[in-house]
Amino acid sequence: MLNYYLYPHSTSQKWVTFVHGAGGSSSIWYKQVRDFKNQFNVLILDLRGHGNSKPKLKDTFNPKYTFDAITNDIVEVIDHLEIKKSHFVGISLGTILIRNLAEKRPDLVESMIMGGAIIKMNFRSQVLMKVGNIFKSVVPYMLLYKLFAFIIMPKKNHKKSRLLFVNEAKKLYQKEFLRWFKLTSEINPLLRFFRTKDINIPTFYVMGSEDHLFLPSIKRIVKIHKTSSLFVVDNCGHVVNVEQPETFNKQTINFIASLR
Repeated sequence: MLNYYLYPHSTSQKWVTFVHGAGGSSSIWYKQVRDFKNQFNVLILDLRGHGNSKPKLKDTFNPKYTFDAITNDIVEVIDHLEIKKSHFVGISLGTILIRNLAEKRPDLVESMIMGGAIIKMNFRSQVLMKVGNIFKSVVPYMLLYKLFAFIIMPKKNHKKSRLLFVNEAKKLYQKEFLRWFKLTSEINPLLRFFRTKDINIPTFYVMGSEDHLFLPSIKRIVKIHKTSSLFVVDNCGHVVNVEQPETFNKQTINFIASLR
């Protein structure tokens, strides 16, 4: 089972589950924990191979991960803890996992809060993935990861987020990085399906105004999906919860409160 951290609340019945992105860990939510645990029961996960979630023995012989398999890891923890329903907060690739979980187990999802969300890979991000696929077996994975982090978060004010993710990625093994990287082969058809289907679950996108790879597609999708809304954080890049934690916490907690 995945490594997880629980922060139970003495009176609240509401659960909030945090899902980080590829190369990160539960530690990226350190600026959210205090504000959220004051109002909700909080569950924070380390995805497989990240943080303190060590790869399972069977993963040693499995060269490929799938979004469904990684989503099932999350569901396993939720079911084990007997959580009937939760709000889910994700960042970057974690938003894809949350959306996939909502597709597989909508009964578990009270709402989705999507920070730095990925709903479409634009031309630049497609090229980035293709270059990565060409060089992933010959270039040290940390060089690739640093390049990706810089392209996604290029500005001076993104440096803190960039360094946080790079330092977390250093804890991954080369084989683990490659397994996660191979997820990109199934990302386009999955995102295409998500764009065409307006799932009937309240969804709140929180995006940085400088998230140049992913913000334009989110702006388009909220015009189509009736249960979706968007808040754009000024002077902020991809990892909104790290760059602008006060704004992120205020907006997301207010969103959850508005659903009561």
